[in-house]
Amino acid sequence: MPNDLSDARLLIVDDEDINLRVLQRILQRGGAQNMTCLNDSRLVVENFVQIQPDIVLLDLNMPHFTGFEIMQLLKPLIAPESFVPILVLTADITSATKERALSEGATDFVTKPFDAVEVTLRIKNLLRTRFLNRHLEDRVQERTREIKETQLEILQRLSQAAEYRDDDTGQHTQRVGRMATALARALDLSEDCVKLIGRAAPLHDVGKIGIPDGILLKPGKLTGEEFDKMKEHTTIGASMLCDSRSELLQSAERIALSHHEKWSGAGYPHGLKEEEIPIEGRILAVVDVFDALTHERPYKSAWTIEDAVAEITRSSGTHFDPQIVEAFLTLPHAEFV
Repeated sequence: MPNDLSDARLLIVDDEDINLRVLQRILQRGGAQNMTCLNDSRLVVENFVQIQPDIVLLDLNMPHFTGFEIMQLLKPLIAPESFVPILVLTADITSATKERALSEGATDFVTKPFDAVEVTLRIKNLLRTRFLNRHLEDRVQERTREIKETQLEILQRLSQAAEYRDDDTGQHTQRVGRMATALARALDLSEDCVKLIGRAAPLHDVGKIGIPDGILLKPGKLTGEEFDKMKEHTTIGASMLCDSRSELLQSAERIALSHHEKWSGAGYPHGLKEEEIPIEGRILAVVDVFDALTHERPYKSAWTIEDAVAEITRSSGTHFDPQIVEAFLTLPHAEFV
């Protein structure tokens, strides 16, 4: 954790140069090494964004922008979970001024003329609180990352558990995840959306856990009744993932439920068509079929990449979203087999 003044970034704002020089001398004696001093209030916001100060020392009565107005301008720039103390510099110690300053975001006050010991102690106390808060923020972020990593690992193991039931290598989910990521990026989706789809995609067939082996591993063609049972893996998977507050699980639920829907409306389980189908489901429909075609299954031999790409192209506008097929054709397909 940083050590008070010597490690702190200070932004000092006062239209009187003499006040700035006095504060500089006081704070240098206290160990401050990184100070930005401004006598023009119009430069405060720009400098605040650039240097990201640990504390702001702010005069109230200035031309152009008053200290009260500066505090209003700084509010949107300070994250709710962050603590950036604002130490008001003022000769006006009336209750009305203090109350207004506190309501605008001031943390503490120093009266003019400055007392060197008081100024230094007040700043050090505020910085200790600032640095402790920042340390706690870092710990929370670290713990949040650990929880997310654990969640991802559990979900990966869950998807593999389902996949091992009809894929001895367990690689189908990983290939689908990689290709879904590439296809989402080729569609110019936001990077956050790309990552979300890539992480959720391996859970598309998690509902296979609920399908009997006699149907899932049958080497021949399924009967109508068996196929109806197989279709249930979409709703089983969605029910396993539903009602979560996690964006990842919400996306995985949509994928599990909709990746067998067809652009024409002839898919299952709900016969959705065109853009009624979530974008994740439309992406997974292409990726899942390509991977299934290019790898051996109990009921079929593997197709060549060329034949699989040709089949997906033929199915554009019926099984698949034409825009997604167009993006799919730009991918280096051999990298995903």
